Amino acid sequence: MVDTIHANNPDLISWVSVPDNSDFPIQNLPFGIYSTETKSKRVGVAIGEQILDLSLLFEYNYLSNLPFKASDFKSEYLNSIMGYGKESIRLLRGKISNLLDKNNDELQSSSYINQVLDNQKESTLHLPINIGDYTDFYSSEQHAYNVGCMFRDPNNALLPNWKHIPVGYHGRSSSIIASGVPIHRPKGQQKLDDNPNPIYGPCKLLDFELEMGFFTFDGKPLGENITTDEADDYIFGMCLFNDWSARDIQKWEYVPLGPFLAKNFASSMSPWIVTLDALQPYKIPGPKQEPAVLPYLEYRGEKHYDIDLEVSIKIPSGEEKIVSKSNFKNMYWNMNQQLAHHTVNGCDIRCGDLLASGTISGENKEAFGSMLEISWKGTKPVEMPDGSSRKFINDGDTVIMRGSANNQKIKIGFGEVSTLVLPAK
Repeated sequence: MVDTIHANNPDLISWVSVPDNSDFPIQNLPFGIYSTETKSKRVGVAIGEQILDLSLLFEYNYLSNLPFKASDFKSEYLNSIMGYGKESIRLLRGKISNLLDKNNDELQSSSYINQVLDNQKESTLHLPINIGDYTDFYSSEQHAYNVGCMFRDPNNALLPNWKHIPVGYHGRSSSIIASGVPIHRPKGQQKLDDNPNPIYGPCKLLDFELEMGFFTFDGKPLGENITTDEADDYIFGMCLFNDWSARDIQKWEYVPLGPFLAKNFASSMSPWIVTLDALQPYKIPGPKQEPAVLPYLEYRGEKHYDIDLEVSIKIPSGEEKIVSKSNFKNMYWNMNQQLAHHTVNGCDIRCGDLLASGTISGENKEAFGSMLEISWKGTKPVEMPDGSSRKFINDGDTVIMRGSANNQKIKIGFGEVSTLVLPAK
């Protein structure tokens, strides 16, 4: 059973030092791609403040009896190991957990320790997955309600289809970037309310969207669908996701075909992928869905996840202001329903596809997941530590998102996704 995976045992302790409140205890073991001054890009696993080098671990025969080969770990992307599927990744994570267990001398007493462990602060983290297709959903009811109140009638804030289908759109994967990569303010057409014609120039209403994303293994052949019961077997893991949005460009372009240039200039993601297996202890019931969904969207068991989320804005002076504290449980549609709906028409998914949640907003203003909502269309500016205020994001600001699943004993963290905004080119 997934829920009894040994690597999730809360009593496990690693011989690698793990600071209190670390995002990366032995129960996590997220996968990523990293390099150092002396090492080329390769697959690594985060443990405490260190990175375990899986390429050298394989070379030194610690990953024997697993289906992988050397080139899978000395790779620029995780796609190579993801291609083996769910069970192989589960076996790999289990083997790594055993090797890092303080009760196992196999690795900790060897002469290879200094070679297979690298300090995270002295390493460079890269975009971990060669992303194929990217779909962004719109699955937080409070966010959809807020937007409906601002731009339509509060009495009919949700569009008629919203509680019947997980609404989404196909985005642009080429502009998805890793944490630490800056973006330039986008340019495009905007339509001012008092001007009959559009203007062209830098976006004036740059916004973040607090989201989470999940990556898939290879799916079924074209023409077949994945059910909600099967969906877990096709999900590799999750990341934090910032779906940057140019609100003024979006307002002018979104009718009739939805998001385009307002979204495709950049999206930022955290570099560590937390496996779905590691998140199993944090499953919770979802909201009651009324009206009743169609049979293909029905699901069994607990498919929502309790993951705390936070957004802060770091201003040019270096001071930070937390502007949002939300939770992934604030989702109406869960990942299983999203994947089932995505494939119900026979659409095939492939290894490395990314599906994002859409903005995650809670009921209170403190839990809203975008500046559009937090400042309520710019009418309620947010005060910053230096006395300035923000309606949206300024040049020189850095938006930082953090997230972790927590209980009384174990914290499963995602690290952070941090992005500096530079002026338009």
